[in-house]
Amino acid sequence: MNLEEYKGVYVYAQQVDNQISGISYELLGKAKELAEPLNADVTAVLIGSGVKDLADSLAEYGADKVIVVDDPELKDYRTEPYAHALASVINEFKPEIVLVGATAIGRDLGPTVSARVATGLTADCTVLNIGDFPLQPVPGQEQKHNQLLMTRPAFGGNTIATIACPNNRPQMATVRPGVMQKIEPIKGAKAEVIEYNPGFTPDNRYVTIKEIVKAVSDTVDIMDAKILVSGGRGVGSPENFKILEDLAAAIGGTVSCSRAVVDAGWKPKDLQVGQTGKTVRPNVYFAIGISGAIQHVAGMEESDIIVAINKDEDAPIFDVADFGIVGDLNKIVPALTESIKAELEKK
Repeated sequence: MNLEEYKGVYVYAQQVDNQISGISYELLGKAKELAEPLNADVTAVLIGSGVKDLADSLAEYGADKVIVVDDPELKDYRTEPYAHALASVINEFKPEIVLVGATAIGRDLGPTVSARVATGLTADCTVLNIGDFPLQPVPGQEQKHNQLLMTRPAFGGNTIATIACPNNRPQMATVRPGVMQKIEPIKGAKAEVIEYNPGFTPDNRYVTIKEIVKAVSDTVDIMDAKILVSGGRGVGSPENFKILEDLAAAIGGTVSCSRAVVDAGWKPKDLQVGQTGKTVRPNVYFAIGISGAIQHVAGMEESDIIVAINKDEDAPIFDVADFGIVGDLNKIVPALTESIKAELEKK
């Protein structure tokens, strides 16, 4: 493999029902940052049927080029045709870096494609940088420059691993939604659009979709919430979440929770914050009865303001909190709710 042939930072621009998923814009923002030291272009790979009109929105969020693979076989996501499309783009255009969102689709597509193009893939990255590998010089080992350094939690979140792929291209990573930040859109931006179709011949690996049933949920997406009132095991019971719901209602927030709450069956997984849940960036995050294990902190530490309420003054959550209250949440939270209501009534 001639590594010098591989140039550019590519982003798989996921779309569902001809709507670009938010993770695609987040990855384009990170791709712009990674491309700068490499003096490279950012290319979005848009796969689907009748999706060419979506190219302009990708340009507004940082794409210099958009490769469009448009075919009726790509109307709905299926592993085989989509993997064929993305792997063919990689083999034809030879990108140096490929980023994929760690969504349900991306977690299926990314590993399949990396295996087909014979490269590695680092899953669920939380940090991406360009740098030297090994990180520190090792006697007798060449230190390679301008490598994609992919950082992710390892061993259940108890340590952080930085991984590189120095001998194969492209360097591939999946990134969870909410971890990277999209840029401010550049209104009116245009990208070079390249139409490419490797040809699709259905075979016995093509799944036949009989019916698509969309789940209906009245649960607010916690990733979009500006204020989150999050409860942990320390809340005590599912019934006790009523005091958190009252606080959320008073301040216009949304209730979320830790993994322990989901594992106990108190709340649905859609509301889980953390390494195995969702990554959130609200303006205000209330951590109530949450100890602050690294797995949870990884999903909320980028919040603008963190308020922790816990009876254990040594709880790790206080290490990341902007404001901390040590005491019984059963007394503190209702009092806080009443104070907020009283202030609002004055206005």
